[in-house]
Amino acid sequence: MSLLVVGLSHRSAPVSVLERAALAPDTQSKLLQDALAAEPAVEATILATCNRIELYADVDKFHAGVAELSTLLAQHSGVGLEELTPYLYVHYEDRAVHHLFSVACGLDSMVVGEGQILGQIKDALARGQELHTAGRLLNDLFQQALRVGKRAHSETGIDRAGQSLVTFGLEQLAAGTPVDTWAKGKRALVIGAGSMSSLAAATLARAGVDEIVVANRTPERAERLVQILTEPGGTGVAARAVAMAAVGDELTRADVVVSCTGATGLVLTGAAVESAVAGRTGAPLALLDLAMPRDIDAAVHRLVGVRLVDIESLAEASADAPMAADVDQVRGIVSDEVAAFGAAQRAAHITPTVVALRTMAADVVAGEMARLEGRLPGLDEKQRAEITQTVRRVVDKLLHAPTVRVKQLASEPGGAGYADALRTLFDLDPEAVASVSRADVNDADLKNRGRV
Repeated sequence: MSLLVVGLSHRSAPVSVLERAALAPDTQSKLLQDALAAEPAVEATILATCNRIELYADVDKFHAGVAELSTLLAQHSGVGLEELTPYLYVHYEDRAVHHLFSVACGLDSMVVGEGQILGQIKDALARGQELHTAGRLLNDLFQQALRVGKRAHSETGIDRAGQSLVTFGLEQLAAGTPVDTWAKGKRALVIGAGSMSSLAAATLARAGVDEIVVANRTPERAERLVQILTEPGGTGVAARAVAMAAVGDELTRADVVVSCTGATGLVLTGAAVESAVAGRTGAPLALLDLAMPRDIDAAVHRLVGVRLVDIESLAEASADAPMAADVDQVRGIVSDEVAAFGAAQRAAHITPTVVALRTMAADVVAGEMARLEGRLPGLDEKQRAEITQTVRRVVDKLLHAPTVRVKQLASEPGGAGYADALRTLFDLDPEAVASVSRADVNDADLKNRGRV
């Protein structure tokens, strides 16, 4: 395993840099395709959220891999390499596994313990599978990360350590008042219909707002979200969908606005917000911007009658958030799972060699039995079968102990060398071993395709 991750997040870069480096979905796809077209990556996928951009790859050269992935991130983000480099972090092999598992558990989130990252990891895996850029290593890694994250949430109280960015953002807007009390009776405008916007709409509905208006560039997605919100047995909130062109009018009637779109420019300009609050009395217009890059002009915080919470202010607020005692328990889970994953990968590395060895032994048995039949043509079927079974048992017994032991040794750190020793001692054909590896990769690809 030569797993490499190169990325930047709210922990390594200011929001202004993250905002500029944000990648649109089609740009992410192009980046992954370019990563595989260039050496030394043989598989890759990208984890992109509102506060992190991470490129994961299986590489055969560390330094060349770091240089190539960094260059690709700079090229596709539009942020110059010299400017981007100081904010990049690099993790390799077990440290890369540890990083992703920590991310999956919410330990590396802006709000510790939030669970939405699991959906984003799931999306990253699905993207790699869809584009055929994720192979056996990344399939195994991301599937395991999902399991580790779910284990952390089910076995510990990490959920008490934090909430989703939506909940945390609404709490900041409520400024100490319980969200359910603050939201009751309000009219909400949700801009966007993706996962974050859907979560915001559901959270507002549960909090007791009177009405939710959903605006999205794709009307069908807005209508679908409205249908979910108003379906029988749901929250009972009144909801309707509008076109993006109607946002200006809806803004004048809204009490709280949550925006999270994939737009590359501002969705709400300062002038639009200023016009909406002109003559407004009572509670300020509450704006929650969860987009990266930002949807709402940061200058609106200077307007009278407006309260804005965005990714940058959330980062500042979360720096003082208390850590739950369960965090240490989650860290223990991560460490155990990293060790188990590494051992499994090292053991899997030797499997093609063991399979090739047993295949060679079977070929030797078949060859010797063919020679025996030529020398003893009078053997009947029962005798031939008995001799064949006896020879196979002898070979199996001779190979059993060394193959079991070599798998055990290979699962330990530094155990990869045992596969090389086995290939050398038995003079195994490298192409035979490689063909087993390719078959494993193809089987894993078919097995994992769509398992998200």
